[in-house]
Amino acid sequence: VQLQASGGGLVQAGGSLRLSCAASGSIFIIDAMAWYRQVPGKERELVARMTRSGTTTYSDSVKGRFTISRDNARKTVDLQMNSLVPEDTAVYYCNADVTSQESPWKFTSNNYWGQGTLVTVSS
Repeated sequence: VQLQASGGGLVQAGGSLRLSCAASGSIFIIDAMAWYRQVPGKERELVARMTRSGTTTYSDSVKGRFTISRDNARKTVDLQMNSLVPEDTAVYYCNADVTSQESPWKFTSNNYWGQGTLVTVSS
């Protein structure tokens, strides 16, 4: 299973960016999909998460500014980021809980990470 993230870049404070992540490979079903971010010297933190049924969770720092969405048929998850501030500067990673079918009677579930995409917000 691979997660391919895209959409990062440089933007001025107050601007917007949209991140996208596509899952591919041996996928039977994807449960939760999420975006995390990490800055050097700090732990990776959850930004937003969406279950397959559509339940969302946001970190307090992005509530009202970021919106997570997903397309279960296309196996994608997006993160619309508005009103960006310099503190949003980080490497953003997509994440997914994926169940794969190894045989007609064997299913395995694992958590996967994308490669990360850099978002830089200038003041």
